[in-house]
Amino acid sequence: MSWSPDQYHLYTDHRLRPALDLLSQVDLVSPMIIYDLGCGTGNVTSILSQRWNSAVVTGVDSSEEMLSVAKREHPSIEWQNSAIEEFDPASKPNLIFSNAALHWLDDHETLFPKLISQLRAGGVLAVQMPNNFSAPSHATLYELAQSDKWLDKLGELVRPAPVHNSEWYYDLLSPLVEKLNIWETTYYQVLNGKNAVLEWTRSTALRPFLQALEGDDVSKFEEEYAELLIEAYPQREDGSTLYPFSRLFIVGHTSED
Repeated sequence: MSWSPDQYHLYTDHRLRPALDLLSQVDLVSPMIIYDLGCGTGNVTSILSQRWNSAVVTGVDSSEEMLSVAKREHPSIEWQNSAIEEFDPASKPNLIFSNAALHWLDDHETLFPKLISQLRAGGVLAVQMPNNFSAPSHATLYELAQSDKWLDKLGELVRPAPVHNSEWYYDLLSPLVEKLNIWETTYYQVLNGKNAVLEWTRSTALRPFLQALEGDDVSKFEEEYAELLIEAYPQREDGSTLYPFSRLFIVGHTSED
């Protein structure tokens, strides 16, 4: 799947806030090696580099479009074009940071323990994942894709919710770490524009569905989805749209031994 840096940056402030909330719970003093998995255009990677300016910070992403922006805007940081599933660092990091990326991957029961095993002693895995898959923005998209009209072209793109509940991650990770911090936050995002939630999803959830279509089908599907979103998220009296968005946070500290 290709990505659009410009579209993704339409709501930079809203997308950056969860990353900063996650970072605030990472209490490492002077890590030497840091990886940012699913770094995108490198905005968060740059913040990691500024906070720990003596560390070797590497941003990892599978999108050449995103990394081209990252390299141009943050030339002093190391960038790696690679899939997260293939992450295998030569030197174990003190911090593996991942903001809004791991929900694109399945098999978390294997992925998360693997990431923990790649940390140095006393290292930290810090992860934030959207957990909004049952919200109307996502539920209506999946229902539309599975309707009779679109099932043959889009049905196979609908996957079970990739993010599990907090208890699931606790049971999976607590035997592997010394300290585990898990929490969920719902951000009531105030968006502007006629169909602001549509603009939001164009860069994320909606993107793979549009890319699977051709010709007039692209605009037809988007128009049908847009109508459903207007019903689910009507504009307020002041012209803004309130879009509740839940995110799951995980910070695991490995033992110093």
